[in-house]
Amino acid sequence: MGNHRQAPTLVEEKKLREQGYRRVAGVDEVGRGALAGPVVAGAVILPFKIKARWIHQVRDSKQLTRAWREELDWHIRETAVSVGIGVMDCLTIDRQGIARATRLAMKAAIDRMPVLPDYLLIDYFKLPESSLPQKGIKYGDSLCLSVACASIVAKVARDGIMRELDGVYGGYGLAAHKGYGTERHLACLRRLGPLPIHRRSFRPVRDLV
Repeated sequence: MGNHRQAPTLVEEKKLREQGYRRVAGVDEVGRGALAGPVVAGAVILPFKIKARWIHQVRDSKQLTRAWREELDWHIRETAVSVGIGVMDCLTIDRQGIARATRLAMKAAIDRMPVLPDYLLIDYFKLPESSLPQKGIKYGDSLCLSVACASIVAKVARDGIMRELDGVYGGYGLAAHKGYGTERHLACLRRLGPLPIHRRSFRPVRDLV
């Protein structure tokens, strides 16, 4: 097991810089394990020289409070060479499967970057949908600064989507649990039944349909 609490670094990005790559994108996803809502991916190219103090606060998005994530999201978007977000909805997840939908979200995030990368650092995954040179890194969101930044922008984007959906579908607490299988969410699911945004291929939603 890696040290999940350490601050991510630019070590991997700098190695690639020495090999001649100039636009290294970190890529990560959020929402893979949720029962409702989309899977969202982020892709971030950071400049190779960053002296800002905020980078020392960057961690995997799950380790940060909402306030910290939103502040860091602002700094990342202000500083990054390029940022992309990709979203795949529950219908795509049910039709394609969560693994393929996750990769499609990552590919969409990369394709939407205003400055395209020449190398990908991806949390855990390899991405056969992209022909770009790439490396999947175990605990990438804890080890690589660009991947951790991608996890933050993806998390902030997805949380915003889930808060909007909470305004559309009241009574499920989507803004609080973000579609994950909390006790409250499961109780609402059993009492009220699945919403159009629930993933029908996922248990326990599948068992209720």
